[in-house]
Amino acid sequence: MGISLAHPVICIVGPTASGKSALAIRIAMKLGGEIVSADSMQVYRGMDIGTGKVPVNERCVPHHGLDLVDPGEPFSAALFQEYARSCFKDIDARGNRAVLCGGTGFYVRAAIDDYDFAEGEQIGNEVRDRYLAIAEERGPHELWLMLKEADPQSADVIPENDVKRVVRAFEMLAAGESYAARKEGLANIPQCVPAVMIGLQVDSDVLRARISQRVDKMVDDGLVEEVQRLLDEGFREGVTSPQAIGYKEIVEALDGRMTMEEALDQIRTATCRYAKRQRTWFRKDKRIQWIEADDVDLDRMTKCALDLIG
Repeated sequence: MGISLAHPVICIVGPTASGKSALAIRIAMKLGGEIVSADSMQVYRGMDIGTGKVPVNERCVPHHGLDLVDPGEPFSAALFQEYARSCFKDIDARGNRAVLCGGTGFYVRAAIDDYDFAEGEQIGNEVRDRYLAIAEERGPHELWLMLKEADPQSADVIPENDVKRVVRAFEMLAAGESYAARKEGLANIPQCVPAVMIGLQVDSDVLRARISQRVDKMVDDGLVEEVQRLLDEGFREGVTSPQAIGYKEIVEALDGRMTMEEALDQIRTATCRYAKRQRTWFRKDKRIQWIEADDVDLDRMTKCALDLIG
């Protein structure tokens, strides 16, 4: 069922370090907008520097979708869908423009498209708990081998160390569905929220250099101290999860299993790989209109975006 809004949602997407947040803020300031973050890690409280959250004193417009749960607490695309659409309606009712900004492609699609999440994609699930326990006891590889035997097609499209998706595949099997079949069907899901989709396109070498500089800045801004504080507060499980790029590596260094420089190199490598996956995801969406963002010329990028928004 479609959602009726006075104005389409403005989606600003692209890989990490492409300049999405700065452009989204500029557009929101120009159009009287509010930002909804579509980032699966920025939902966690206290994980600020490593997830690239806009500092509080730089949030010139209202921001939504940040600090929703504690580190390690389950959160899903299904929960984000419900949250984001509620934000869209509230922002629209206030006479403002909703600007969805983020690099988690599945969250963007969950918010905009008519994705019907199956039962069990929320939180609190016995099947999930059982397989997460297996991953903890026997390791991610053994869990993936179990999936390979039970559902080889799904195992073929999920990386061995992606515990979250492997467990999700088992959940779907228990409900009589195939993760692989659902993934293949994503391309045919219709849109149900009016939206203008704008992507930031950055040359791979330029992006790699930006990511390296970004990691250095995170350290200067206090990333190591942030990780230590989260550990002291009892959030080790949350900051060592496979998705917590920038956190789990620092934990390894703090635990003495590698040097800090080795940890930073691993963060740069993992972030570049993640950015590549983001670019691949977004390139498949033909609705996205692309803006060249090799140079961080916010005036030019804003003008281009506003022309596309109309």
